[in-house]
Amino acid sequence: MEPKKEPLTESYFYILLCLYRHANHGYGIMQEAGELSGGRVRIGSGTMYGAVSNMMKKGWIAECDAEPEYGTAGGSRNTGVRKKLYVLTDTGRQALETELVRLIEMLKSAEKIIGRPPELLLKK
Repeated sequence: MEPKKEPLTESYFYILLCLYRHANHGYGIMQEAGELSGGRVRIGSGTMYGAVSNMMKKGWIAECDAEPEYGTAGGSRNTGVRKKLYVLTDTGRQALETELVRLIEMLKSAEKIIGRPPELLLKK
């Protein structure tokens, strides 16, 4: 029997989406999620790292090697500091794509009732 697939939280959805095309570090994911959502979704650091930990346990994302970052941070020289980069695994890609199918099915159901594509509701 296949395990029940639970809907993703919005934070999980955006974290996986941000890793779909490329590896990224936590802060980069938080910034990109905000950009993708037009500022509607703000993933805080506590949520981010809790979600990352859980998704790593599920095998949805993994850490990958990062180049050391050089430059100044807070006025002092920051040499050789490695940011943790995360990458989407095949299992994580499948989880995201399953969620996308679920969301599309929901929108199609709404369109049957509303009588027009739900995205037209955005143009009020």
